[in-house]
Formats: sequence, structure tokens, C-alpha cells
Amino acid sequence: MIKLFSAVVLSFFMSLSAFAAEYSDGNGYTTIKTPVRTSDPSKIEVTEIFWYGCPHCNALEPYVKAWKKGLTDDVDFKYLPAVFGRNWLAHAKAFYVADLLGIEGKMRADIFNTIHVERRGLNSEDALANFFENYGVSEDEFRKQFNSFAVNSRLSQADAKIRAYGARGVPGIIVNGKYLVSAQTANGNQNIFNVVNFLIEKERQN
Repeated sequence: MIKLFSAVVLSFFMSLSAFAAEYSDGNGYTTIKTPVRTSDPSKIEVTEIFWYGCPHCNALEPYVKAWKKGLTDDVDFKYLPAVFGRNWLAHAKAFYVADLLGIEGKMRADIFNTIHVERRGLNSEDALANFFENYGVSEDEFRKQFNSFAVNSRLSQADAKIRAYGARGVPGIIVNGKYLVSAQTANGNQNIFNVVNFLIEKERQN
């Protein structure tokens, strides 16, 4: 019985070691040189850097939605819009308008569908104003928010964070301000949240 128990324990710890060795810096994720402070130190922050116009972000969205369903109380998930090109700015501002109005979650899937399935870019303030009317936001209210100090301030903060993360493309998942996970580092979208979950567990043990 003692030998059997020892064998079970040994097998358990060997499986843990195999899991722990599955991913490492450069294999699954990249360690951010200087950790970036998170919003709430009591939680593990997971942030997706994205652009509505990115086909890869659109392809990742079903994985994000599925993963979010299993979120635990100690994990705080956020979206962070990137502006790596001139035509990205309108989409980033639209995200913050929707976020400030509390409707981003309701319209997110529709925005991706409009851009990537219906092939309507929503690249201008006018196009976005018309789009937001579908969600009960008047043109005047949309334009007021779109050009507001609050939106521009959040854009500046997002840009500073993305630079600090060292991210150069989208989509990218940041875990607790310390690790960057992408389809490239994780070897495909289907693997991204396996790596993210591994890193969350790593942070829990710190």
C-alpha cells in the first residue's frame, strides 16, 4: 500500500513538472522586460490588445468569448485598443465611446461582423456615428464623446501601456503586466489560452 501511494504521488508530481515545463520564456510566451503595473494588484490582470479591423482579432474573438465564460473571481479581463496605423484611430476611439456608454459588450460582435463579414470598414467618424445610432446613441451624443477629453485621455494611456508592453502587433494577450502571448508565440489561436491559463496559474503561485 505504501509503495502504491508513493507511486501515485510520484506520478502526480511528474505530471505537474511536465505541465510546468510545457511553456517557458520564448516558448509559448515572451516575458516583458519591465513589468507594467496593473489596475488592481489583488487580481491577475489579463488584457487583449486588439483592433476591430484586424482579421486575426476577429478570428480570435470566439476563443476569447469561450475563455471568458470560465473566468474566476481572481482574474480581471480587459480590452486595450491599439493604434498602430492611421486608420486604426477611429476604431480605438469608437471602443472608448462604447465603453464609456456601457454598450461595448453589446455591440462588439456586431462591429466585427460589420467590418469582416459585411465588408463595411467603419473607418470614419460619420460611418461610426450612423452605426452607433443602431444602439440608441444619437449622432450629437456620439460626436460629443468621440471628440471628448475622456476618450483622448484613454487613448493616450492605452498607447503608453502598449509601448511599455513592447507589443508590436495584434492580437496580443498580456498576463498581469509581465507576459505577452500571441498566436506566434503560442503556435496558433487555439493554443493562446492554454498558455494564458498556464501563466495565470504561475502568477497565483507567486
